[in-house]
Amino acid sequence: MFAFRVTYIAPSAEVEALVPAHVAWLEEHHAAGRFVVSGQTIPDREGGVILVRGDDRTEAEALAAGDPFVVGGVARTEVIQFNASQTAPGFSSSSR
Repeated sequence: MFAFRVTYIAPSAEVEALVPAHVAWLEEHHAAGRFVVSGQTIPDREGGVILVRGDDRTEAEALAAGDPFVVGGVARTEVIQFNASQTAPGFSSSSR
């Protein structure tokens, strides 16, 4: 599994301009089963976190690089790989 830690690096007006494309990207990957959960950080809304299924780091890094926020230069994403050694009943860390 991976956690994507998204950090904004541009003024909020520039980030806001790319929100529709970013949301569409999130929806696409949630629907495909790649993303488990995503959301903004609290309380400062300086970025967000995405929990991602999979075990191929190269694929995860390519996926993160395709975020419209990253492509548009308004955010950077740290890709953190981890072993999901404990999960809730019914949860699978592997891709659909």
